[in-house]
Amino acid sequence: SSPSSTPERKEKFTLYVAAQAERIYKNIGYAISTRSNHTISEAFGLWLVGLLFPELKDSEKYLSIGRKLLEQEASAQIFPDGSYSMYSLNYHRFILQIYLHAIRLGENYQLPFANSLKVSVTKSIEYLSHLIDPQTGEVPAYGSNDGALVLPLNNCDFTDYRPLLQLGWYITKGERLFESGAWDEDIFWLCGAESLSPSGRGVRGEGKTSFPDGGVYLLRNTNNKAIIRCTDFTSRPSHADQLHVDLWIHGHDIAVDAGTYLYSGEGIWRNGLAHTNVHNTVTVDGKDQMTMVSRFTWTNWSKGKVIKHDKNLWQGEHDGYQPVSHKRSIMALEDDRWLVVDRLTAKEPHHYALQWLLNDFPFEQNDKSVVLSLGEMKYKVKIGMAEDSGNFSLVRADPNSTRGWRSRYYGHKEPAISLMLEVKRPQAIFWSFFGFENDVVEIAGNGLKINSTIISLIL
Repeated sequence: SSPSSTPERKEKFTLYVAAQAERIYKNIGYAISTRSNHTISEAFGLWLVGLLFPELKDSEKYLSIGRKLLEQEASAQIFPDGSYSMYSLNYHRFILQIYLHAIRLGENYQLPFANSLKVSVTKSIEYLSHLIDPQTGEVPAYGSNDGALVLPLNNCDFTDYRPLLQLGWYITKGERLFESGAWDEDIFWLCGAESLSPSGRGVRGEGKTSFPDGGVYLLRNTNNKAIIRCTDFTSRPSHADQLHVDLWIHGHDIAVDAGTYLYSGEGIWRNGLAHTNVHNTVTVDGKDQMTMVSRFTWTNWSKGKVIKHDKNLWQGEHDGYQPVSHKRSIMALEDDRWLVVDRLTAKEPHHYALQWLLNDFPFEQNDKSVVLSLGEMKYKVKIGMAEDSGNFSLVRADPNSTRGWRSRYYGHKEPAISLMLEVKRPQAIFWSFFGFENDVVEIAGNGLKINSTIISLIL
């Protein structure tokens, strides 16, 4: 009804849409071959044109192939545990925004999708609900992140996943996951004003901590959680991040993933944050856990394996550094404390480098530890070795390397605190303690004495 939308303009717009749809249709084979978010987005484009422009002679063809691909790729790309085959949480949001939009449009036009599609989307929303920090809406920066946000329907920050989960929970379950807030706006735009009336609150299954298809595991403590990467890749890896750990304390992301920054930067910044050495794990001989042959392609995929996972202990290993064996144990201790033990074993000497990338909080350094100021709380991170002193270093925003940087938004990097402990020997046991400023931590024989408790380092 707008006077600006003249018949001539509407005709030109329709011709433009038709041309774009035909271009996508003629090249859909390539999109399918990528088995990625591109497959899903281009399938949605065809389906959308077929749905909204029935006057086009090929609209039924577009609608049919788009629907078929959307249903097919939901089952193919979303793993049974709800995680995503691209091993990227940003691309996971990308495809879920598309699917949620498609589900709503299909319902409005009385053309619902197969139940299998909605089941896959529901599992994905549930999966992300376990990873999100409800206080900030943030999730770990796992995998590739090009800044994509296909439904910017709210004023929340790019890193806030609450709009996605609030919308997804409402569409798939008819309830809200969070209290009302700025993240409700997506529901309004896609579900109408009636959706803003009070509705029931959803409840997450807090007990679920294992997502083996995507290689993500959780340990929960009183007011914090560790999120661990360990996977046997079944599709193209995104980052070389086996045994990486994100640690969240009282809503603060303490130990963080570096993110992505740039795909096509110069020199070290050409997808430089995909490498092992920027992750919270151990790098051996300065190499990646896999071989990077292009910006987005890895060969010799490393294989992660979970050894043990119970309420307070997770143990795993990977084979990316054969003949070196790397096993990691993560323990949730009492009262928001954590201990991580890395055991590396080989017959010949190798260079081992343990790194922790910490959020850029105000800090004080003391020997091989830092004390972070989290408001009124002082949180200590201390690292050491069982049988050696090692070479300790702390770097923040190194101007000549990727060390001490993180990227929360594509194309933007910001300082972070990198703690590193290095040694060259055949075998090494690293320990990393996360606790409070006044905690006393010291070696005691084959164990680590934390205040008055001794914990064995031979795990």
